[in-house]
Amino acid sequence: MSESVVSRRYANALFQLGKEKNQLDQIEEELRAIREVWATNKEMMTFLKHPRVSLDKKKQIIATGFAGYSSTVLNTLMLLLDRHREDIIPFMIDHFIVKVNDAKGIAEAKVYSVRELSEDEKLQISQVFAKKIGKNTLKVTNIIDRSILGGIKIRIGNRIYDGSISGKLERIERKLVSGNNR
Repeated sequence: MSESVVSRRYANALFQLGKEKNQLDQIEEELRAIREVWATNKEMMTFLKHPRVSLDKKKQIIATGFAGYSSTVLNTLMLLLDRHREDIIPFMIDHFIVKVNDAKGIAEAKVYSVRELSEDEKLQISQVFAKKIGKNTLKVTNIIDRSILGGIKIRIGNRIYDGSISGKLERIERKLVSGNNR
Protein backbone atom coordinates (compact mmCIF):
# COMPACT_ATOMS: atom_id res chain seq x y z
CA MET A 1 0.00 0.00 0.00
CA SER A 2 1.44 3.38 -0.94
CA GLU A 3 2.44 5.86 1.75
CA SER A 4 -0.04 8.38 0.34
CA VAL A 5 -2.96 6.01 0.86
CA VAL A 6 -1.81 5.06 4.36
CA SER A 7 -1.18 8.65 5.43
CA ARG A 8 -4.59 9.66 4.07
CA ARG A 9 -6.29 6.91 6.11
CA TYR A 10 -4.61 8.06 9.32
CA ALA A 11 -5.52 11.68 8.50
CA ASN A 12 -9.16 10.70 7.89
CA ALA A 13 -9.31 8.77 11.17
CA LEU A 14 -7.75 11.67 13.08
CA PHE A 15 -10.16 14.09 11.38
CA GLN A 16 -13.17 12.00 12.43
CA LEU A 17 -11.86 11.75 15.98
CA GLY A 18 -11.22 15.50 16.13
CA LYS A 19 -14.69 16.19 14.77
CA GLU A 20 -16.32 13.93 17.39
CA LYS A 21 -14.37 15.60 20.20
CA ASN A 22 -14.87 19.08 18.69
CA GLN A 23 -11.07 19.60 18.65
CA LEU A 24 -10.35 20.17 14.96
CA ASP A 25 -8.85 23.64 15.44
CA GLN A 26 -6.67 22.55 18.35
CA ILE A 27 -5.46 19.43 16.54
CA GLU A 28 -4.72 21.44 13.40
CA GLU A 29 -2.68 23.97 15.37
CA GLU A 30 -0.69 21.22 17.12
CA LEU A 31 -0.07 19.34 13.86
CA ARG A 32 1.17 22.52 12.17
CA ALA A 33 3.71 22.92 14.98
CA ILE A 34 4.77 19.27 14.63
CA ARG A 35 5.13 19.71 10.86
CA GLU A 36 7.39 22.70 11.50
CA VAL A 37 9.55 20.60 13.84
CA TRP A 38 9.82 17.87 11.20
CA ALA A 39 10.72 20.42 8.51
CA THR A 40 13.38 22.23 10.53
CA ASN A 41 14.88 19.26 12.37
CA LYS A 42 15.99 16.63 9.87
CA GLU A 43 17.72 14.67 12.64
CA MET A 44 14.31 13.88 14.15
CA MET A 45 13.43 11.44 11.37
CA THR A 46 16.90 9.90 11.45
CA PHE A 47 16.51 9.35 15.19
CA LEU A 48 13.02 7.88 14.90
CA LYS A 49 14.03 5.51 12.07
CA HIS A 50 17.26 4.34 13.76
CA PRO A 51 17.07 0.59 14.48
CA ARG A 52 19.24 0.75 17.62
CA VAL A 53 16.98 3.22 19.38
CA SER A 54 14.32 1.37 21.35
CA LEU A 55 10.64 2.04 20.77
CA ASP A 56 10.30 3.12 24.40
CA LYS A 57 13.06 5.72 23.98
CA LYS A 58 11.41 7.05 20.81
CA LYS A 59 8.07 7.33 22.58
CA GLN A 60 9.70 9.04 25.54
CA ILE A 61 11.32 11.66 23.28
CA ILE A 62 8.01 12.34 21.49
CA ALA A 63 6.07 12.51 24.77
CA THR A 64 8.63 14.89 26.28
CA GLY A 65 9.03 17.03 23.16
CA PHE A 66 5.31 17.45 22.65
CA ALA A 67 4.20 17.54 26.28
CA GLY A 68 1.12 19.70 26.65
CA TYR A 69 -0.32 18.59 23.33
CA SER A 70 -3.72 16.93 23.24
CA SER A 71 -3.95 13.24 24.01
CA THR A 72 -5.50 12.74 20.58
CA VAL A 73 -2.39 14.00 18.79
CA LEU A 74 0.05 12.27 21.16
CA ASN A 75 -1.82 8.95 20.87
CA THR A 76 -1.76 9.23 17.08
CA LEU A 77 2.00 9.82 17.11
CA MET A 78 2.49 6.86 19.48
CA LEU A 79 0.36 4.64 17.26
CA LEU A 80 2.43 5.60 14.23
CA LEU A 81 5.62 4.79 16.17
CA ASP A 82 4.19 1.42 17.25
CA ARG A 83 3.45 0.58 13.63
CA HIS A 84 6.82 1.87 12.35
CA ARG A 85 5.07 4.53 10.27
CA GLU A 86 7.02 7.56 11.51
CA ASP A 87 7.98 8.41 7.93
CA ILE A 88 4.36 9.21 7.00
CA ILE A 89 3.82 11.75 9.79
CA PRO A 90 4.45 14.86 7.60
CA PHE A 91 2.19 13.48 4.83
CA MET A 92 -0.53 12.58 7.32
CA ILE A 93 -0.39 16.12 8.70
CA ASP A 94 -0.69 17.62 5.20
CA HIS A 95 -3.72 15.43 4.41
CA PHE A 96 -5.33 16.33 7.75
CA ILE A 97 -4.89 20.07 7.15
CA VAL A 98 -6.36 19.78 3.64
CA LYS A 99 -9.33 17.88 5.07
CA VAL A 100 -9.95 20.51 7.77
CA ASN A 101 -9.61 23.31 5.23
CA ASP A 102 -12.09 21.60 2.90
CA ALA A 103 -14.57 21.26 5.74
CA LYS A 104 -14.23 24.99 6.50
CA GLY A 105 -14.28 26.08 2.84
CA ILE A 106 -10.68 27.27 3.01
CA ALA A 107 -7.83 26.72 0.55
CA GLU A 108 -4.16 27.46 1.05
CA ALA A 109 -2.44 29.65 -1.52
CA LYS A 110 1.21 30.43 -2.07
CA VAL A 111 1.58 33.86 -3.61
CA TYR A 112 4.95 34.61 -5.21
CA SER A 113 5.87 38.29 -5.54
CA VAL A 114 9.00 40.43 -5.82
CA ARG A 115 8.19 42.19 -2.53
CA GLU A 116 6.29 41.55 0.67
CA LEU A 117 2.57 42.02 0.10
CA SER A 118 0.54 44.20 2.46
CA GLU A 119 -2.32 42.72 4.46
CA ASP A 120 -4.79 44.57 2.20
CA GLU A 121 -3.22 43.05 -0.93
CA LYS A 122 -3.35 39.57 0.63
CA LEU A 123 -6.99 40.13 1.54
CA GLN A 124 -7.86 41.24 -2.01
CA ILE A 125 -6.09 38.21 -3.50
CA SER A 126 -7.93 35.97 -1.04
CA GLN A 127 -11.33 37.43 -1.93
CA VAL A 128 -10.83 37.31 -5.70
CA PHE A 129 -9.29 33.85 -5.97
CA ALA A 130 -11.47 32.19 -3.33
CA LYS A 131 -14.48 32.88 -5.57
CA LYS A 132 -12.66 31.48 -8.61
CA ILE A 133 -12.04 28.13 -6.93
CA GLY A 134 -15.34 27.92 -5.04
CA LYS A 135 -14.02 28.42 -1.51
CA ASN A 136 -14.98 30.85 1.24
CA THR A 137 -11.47 32.15 1.90
CA LEU A 138 -7.82 31.60 1.09
CA LYS A 139 -4.97 31.35 3.58
CA VAL A 140 -2.31 33.35 1.75
CA THR A 141 1.38 32.62 2.26
CA ASN A 142 3.54 35.26 0.62
CA ILE A 143 6.84 34.05 -0.85
CA ILE A 144 9.38 36.56 -2.12
CA ASP A 145 10.73 35.51 -5.53
CA ARG A 146 12.72 38.14 -7.39
CA SER A 147 12.98 35.93 -10.50
CA ILE A 148 9.37 36.71 -11.48
CA LEU A 149 10.45 40.32 -12.18
CA GLY A 150 7.03 41.79 -11.33
CA GLY A 151 3.37 40.89 -10.90
CA ILE A 152 2.37 37.81 -8.93
CA LYS A 153 2.14 34.08 -9.36
CA ILE A 154 -0.40 32.16 -7.27
CA ARG A 155 -0.35 28.44 -6.52
CA ILE A 156 -3.51 26.94 -5.05
CA GLY A 157 -3.22 23.18 -4.77
CA ASN A 158 -2.13 22.01 -8.20
CA ARG A 159 -3.41 25.13 -10.00
CA ILE A 160 -1.10 27.98 -10.94
CA TYR A 161 -2.30 31.45 -11.90
CA ASP A 162 0.67 33.21 -13.45
CA GLY A 163 0.39 36.98 -13.79
CA SER A 164 4.11 37.54 -13.46
CA ILE A 165 6.21 39.42 -15.97
CA SER A 166 8.57 36.45 -16.36
CA GLY A 167 5.55 34.21 -17.10
CA LYS A 168 4.26 36.61 -19.73
CA LEU A 169 7.71 36.79 -21.34
CA GLU A 170 7.87 32.99 -21.46
CA ARG A 171 4.46 32.82 -23.14
CA ILE A 172 5.53 35.42 -25.72
CA GLU A 173 8.72 33.47 -26.37
CA ARG A 174 6.77 30.22 -26.90
CA LYS A 175 4.48 31.97 -29.39
CA LEU A 176 7.44 33.38 -31.30
CA VAL A 177 9.29 30.06 -31.36
CA SER A 178 6.22 28.10 -32.49
CA GLY A 179 5.56 30.59 -35.26
CA ASN A 180 2.07 31.32 -33.98
CA ASN A 181 1.98 35.12 -34.25
CA ARG A 182 -1.76 35.73 -33.84
